[in-house]
Amino acid sequence: MGQSGAARAHRLVAVTGLIRAAGGVPWRATDAGTEVALVHRPRYGDWTLPKGKLEHGEHPFAAAVREVFEETGITGTPQVRLPTIRYLTGEPGVEKQVEFWSMAVRADIGREPDHEIAEVRWVPVAQAGPLLSYAHDRGVLAAFAALPRITAHVTVVRHGRAGTRSAWSGPDRLRPLDSVGRHQVEALTNLLALTGPDRIRSATALRCRETVAPLAERLGLPVKADPVFDEQSPDGVEGAVAAVRSLAAEGGSTVICSQGKVIPPLLRLLHPADATMVEEYQTPKGSGWLVAFAGTGAVSADRLLP
Repeated sequence: MGQSGAARAHRLVAVTGLIRAAGGVPWRATDAGTEVALVHRPRYGDWTLPKGKLEHGEHPFAAAVREVFEETGITGTPQVRLPTIRYLTGEPGVEKQVEFWSMAVRADIGREPDHEIAEVRWVPVAQAGPLLSYAHDRGVLAAFAALPRITAHVTVVRHGRAGTRSAWSGPDRLRPLDSVGRHQVEALTNLLALTGPDRIRSATALRCRETVAPLAERLGLPVKADPVFDEQSPDGVEGAVAAVRSLAAEGGSTVICSQGKVIPPLLRLLHPADATMVEEYQTPKGSGWLVAFAGTGAVSADRLLP
């Protein structure tokens, strides 16, 4: 390979260096309208959205919540996935990819200024864009500003693996999670807890109730089993849709565990505003969807895959 060819190959290898990060647009409602939290970094002399690198093995969803808290003192509840940005870091050939979520503020303990973050400032949305130092941050903010006010979110998950029906001799509704399913539930529970659930609902099958039982125990919440989320519900998927809209109308955060034949048609009938014609909402066991609502209308559905 000639020198020019070697140089081109070196550049191709170099640009594959990728740093993964996550962050959020924390927001709160005031009498004057919606405000978002921005951070000032003295090292760079900039104003930006709170964000930071993923720790080893960390899920972006969890990293976003952690980084927002570390940089602002705000405990945020992720609601809508915003555009992912990617940019050069200043190191040769190394890029950073940052995944963002809008985050409703659950608590704000504040943050003392230090060498990393000199100030956390709440700013009206209309004034935040001009303050931000980078165009890519302004693009994320613009996507947030275009959203309707999110009033509730419902996380719909499929139960963990429970062996096979043919290998189980008892009633199918009593088929329990297997060892793989229990591991899936452990990972899923860590993400579901970040959605700040106010209530937990489940189909009546044992494997569904077992999937959300660790979450309920962690948060001190009851699990209400509701046959409307069963595959064999006499109300059909339409009944499940009505139940989800009713829960969304209550506001706050709900976790629902259901089954593989219910979730895809349920989500299609909810018809989130960000859905595409080809979205089939196939949901592997032990995974789910974070569905944000404005009133009873679904605004977005973000896949939650541990």
